[in-house]
Parts: sequence; C-alpha cells; structure tokens
Amino acid sequence: MSRTLAFKLGAIALLILLLLIPLAMIGGLVGERQYQRAEVLQDIARSSSYRQQLIGPILVLPYTKVWQEWKTHAKTGERYLQEQQARGRLYFLPERFVLNGSVATEVRARGIYKALLYRSDNQISGAFKLPARLGLGDELGLYRFERPFLSVGISDIRGISNDLQLRFNGTTLSFAPGSADERFGAGVHAPLPPLDSQGGQLLEFAFDLKLQGTEQLSITPVGRDSRVELRSDWPHPSFVGEYLPSSREVSSKGFKAQWQTSFFATNLEEALHDCAAKDSCEGLTGRNFGVNFVDPVDQYLKTERAIKYALLFIGLTFAVFFLFEVLKRLAVHPVQYALVGLSLALFYLLLLSLSEHLSFALAYGISASACVLLIGFYVSYVLRSAVRGGVFAGLLALLYGMLFGLLGAEDYALLMGSVLVFGVLAGVMVLTRKLDWYGVGRLPLASATSDL
Repeated sequence: MSRTLAFKLGAIALLILLLLIPLAMIGGLVGERQYQRAEVLQDIARSSSYRQQLIGPILVLPYTKVWQEWKTHAKTGERYLQEQQARGRLYFLPERFVLNGSVATEVRARGIYKALLYRSDNQISGAFKLPARLGLGDELGLYRFERPFLSVGISDIRGISNDLQLRFNGTTLSFAPGSADERFGAGVHAPLPPLDSQGGQLLEFAFDLKLQGTEQLSITPVGRDSRVELRSDWPHPSFVGEYLPSSREVSSKGFKAQWQTSFFATNLEEALHDCAAKDSCEGLTGRNFGVNFVDPVDQYLKTERAIKYALLFIGLTFAVFFLFEVLKRLAVHPVQYALVGLSLALFYLLLLSLSEHLSFALAYGISASACVLLIGFYVSYVLRSAVRGGVFAGLLALLYGMLFGLLGAEDYALLMGSVLVFGVLAGVMVLTRKLDWYGVGRLPLASATSDL
C-alpha cells in the first residue's frame, strides 16, 4: 500500500473519530431535553395527581384479645393467673371483586412539553364472605371487637373527584379520608356497622370512584375472584403489571381490556398475611396490573436511537465517498470529507430541534431532505459531475430511508442493520473486484480545490 493511500485512510479514520465529539455533544443535548421534559411532567403531576394504584377494598376488624396466663411469683414460687391483653386487626379480602372503569384522557401542555392526564370513572362492587367464627375457632370468646371498617388504598388521594358513598348490605355509608391503616398507605375508609362474630354471612358492597392521575393506572386484584374491565379513548396503551389482560381490543378509537384472576394465581391471602404479620407489604402492593398511557411518539428516544447509528451512518457515507474517489481517479481533500461529515452530524441537531415542534416523521423528512440536498449540491462540485453528485445524493437518501426503517422496526433493528452492512460490504467488493489497490496511490490525483 502506498503512503498516499495509507495517509488518506488514516485521515478518514481520524475524521470519523473527531466527528464523535459533536455527536456526543448532540447526544448530551438530547439527554438534557429529556430531563427538562421529565421535570415539566413531574411539575404538572405535582399540581394535579401522580400515577394511581388502587388497593382494596379490604375489610378490617380491630380487636383486643384478653386471656389468662399462669405466672410464677419470683420470690414465693406461688403460681397465679395474670390477665394478658394484645391489640391487633383481622383482615378479610373480598370473595368477589368487580371493577368496571371508563378512562378519558386529556393533554396538558406547558411550553413545548406535554403531559397526558386521565380521568377514570370506576364502578366497584363485590362481596365479602366471612369465615365461620371469623376464623378464630374456639378462641373467639377471647376477642373484644371494635368497630370494623372498609379500607381502600389510593396512592394519591388528590385525584379523587367525587363524594364517595359506600352501599353496604342495603345501607349507604360515607367514606372518610385516610385508609385508617398505614399498611395500605393513603386512601379512604368507611366505618361499618358491627359484624356477626359467628361469621358465614355474605356482605355486599358497591361504590363509585372517580379518579384522576397521570401516566399509569394500576389495580390490585384483591378478590378471590377478581374481574376488571377498563375502556378508554387512548389508542396506544401499554399493559403493565404481574398479569396481562385475558382479552383486549385496541383500535385507533381507543382500547378495551379485561382481566380475570383468582387467589390461585395471585396468592394474595398469603401476601396480606405477611403484610399484617411482618409489616412487609411489597408482596401485596406488587401484585397488580394496569395500563400505562404512553406517548407512542417519543421524539427524544427516537433521536437518541438515531444517534446510536451515527458512527455506522458516517462510516458508510465516507466509504461511498472514498469509492467515488478511487474508482473515478479523483482527489478529495480531507477537509471536504470533514465538511460532509459535519453535515451528517448536523442532521441529528436539526432532527432534535424540529421534532419538538413537529411530528417525528415530518421532522425526520425535513432534516434528511435538507442534508441530502446540501451534500448532493456540494459533492457534485467535489466529484466534478452533477450526475455523480445526484447518484451520491440518491445513495445518501436511501441510507436515510433505511435509518428511518431501523428506528421504526425496533424488533428487527439488528437484523436490518446486519443486512445493510452486509449489502454495503458486498457492493464494495463487487465494485472493487478488479481494482489494483497497489496502484491506487500512483493514480494521477489532481487537486480537488482547482475544480471548485
């Protein structure tokens, strides 16, 4: 290999490395804009309500257990009975839990940033079936029960937008603020009439809950048999949590999803027992499902993904540029490579700035067209032919089209990228199959600047 060829290849490699600097700066700018948007979204949620998680309803029965225990006097050795007391709570999950929810979404904007809020109108119903003797067996007589209550955990109670009324066994009761049990966090509770300590009865309940939140709505399936149905006008749901919907319908007009679980799948009784006995409620709060109301066009994420392909993109463009130089016996100065490379880097800055005001596809098309036209115009003079410049611009436009396809086909990005690199390598090998590489450095290279 001649020194001229070695110098040219080294200069191209150095330019590619230097172009990583502005690309890294643009990538940092993307991260900064993402952070600013996240701050705005948090600020909007702080002014309204955060993502919501619903836990309950759970029937809570406070008690005081009183029993006699034999003790031995430390000095006299005499045995005597001493009364002992312990306070606690019994927890009962519903035998049946049904939630029908209708969710309407709205967009709140602050500057160029937007946040998606939702308002859910939920009809919640079900029934408790208390076990015989409340599951205490022969020890039932040792318990003194206080007034029971129904506890509903709601992660952000600011989102409650209606006067909650509980319909319980034919009577109407009012909810009070607070879940009345720190294990369930924030929420509401409804004091209940005294329960039959013999158990066995079926206690029907129902109430309507209008709830506002941002980003996500999740529900803990507390029933032995839980059935949840959510309908919304949002056409881009992301179903999250431990359980996927048993059925779902998603269209441009919105979605409809249904979940059905049982204690066999959720093991929620054991999770509630651990929560009550060990004060470890992660198992209870973590067993949930729901939906994320996500924006399908995250321009920052797509721009960030595009930058990840920048090195490959610049390398392929320089390879095509170098092939024109070698095959057409032209001389292209490293400065001209640098200008083309900077134009390619500028594409990502244009894409970032335009996508904040336009749809990502339109911003991508405008940015790619501007760079293709600019580089095609410039290269037609560098390669001393409008036809060659047009061919180069056409190949560059094809690369931009492939990059857009890579961004849209996330599942097939690796496959498409591999095929693209293989195709370029095959094209280079075919075009240079008869080229005398030892003679490349001895080609009569004219001064590129004299033809501009």
